[in-house]
Amino acid sequence: MRQAAKTQSVEKIDPVWSRIREEAEEIARKEPALGGFIFSLILNHDSFEEALSHRLAQRLGNADIGADLIVHAFRDAIEAEPEIGHAARADIIATFDRDPACDRYIDPLLYFKGYQAIQTQRMAHALWHAGRKDFAYYLQSRLSVLTSIDIHPAARIGKGIMVDHGHDIVIGETCVIEDNVSIMQGVTLGGTGKEAGDRHPKIRYGVLVGAGAKILGNIEIGHCSRVAACSVVLHDVPANTTVAGVPAKVVGYAGCTEPARAMDHNVEQVAGRGE
Repeated sequence: MRQAAKTQSVEKIDPVWSRIREEAEEIARKEPALGGFIFSLILNHDSFEEALSHRLAQRLGNADIGADLIVHAFRDAIEAEPEIGHAARADIIATFDRDPACDRYIDPLLYFKGYQAIQTQRMAHALWHAGRKDFAYYLQSRLSVLTSIDIHPAARIGKGIMVDHGHDIVIGETCVIEDNVSIMQGVTLGGTGKEAGDRHPKIRYGVLVGAGAKILGNIEIGHCSRVAACSVVLHDVPANTTVAGVPAKVVGYAGCTEPARAMDHNVEQVAGRGE
């Protein structure tokens, strides 16, 4: 009775964590060989934040800095910025909603390096602002080696972010990514040269950035716009539009009200609807 009441309480207070635990128990039943892996990373922990910290640390730790030290640093980061846990949950929901290859909430946490990279950057960002810049740089460097995703700790990233396939991605120091953005593989959000100061793109709410797109300089990609695959964007993009090409030009309407959620990369269907 007590355990049943506790389970119901967890479901009510933290439905994402409750669902992840249920999925973890199912994995342990169906694949006993993974039992130790599942228990050590999910079922032995009392909170989503602890499980997240241990999963990331297990991947990032090595002979230079062990996983235990990284877990302690992540606890400090979450204490300093509790919003990390809420954003990480929103990213799981976003990935489940937008990625047809994601069948369970537990998948991004255990297996998807794009999701893990964003959460590592969230931790590094908190440590960066707490004055622990070298530890943050270490996490950035280690993440880049492991995943081929390079995100500066100072970049500002919102919640509800989906990074699909998570490979060959660069996000610069002064980049801003607002809520509910989807980013495909091979994307660069970078600068244009040796300029200092605010020099990286601002990606507004609901934007879909296609595979291989390069968005360069202190420019703004307006809310709910689409950047077509392999485009090179050098100038501001109006809200609710699709841009494509090298250099990118407006080719029409965004195709829907929230491109990041729809995940529709078909540019032809909007041709002729631009300004």
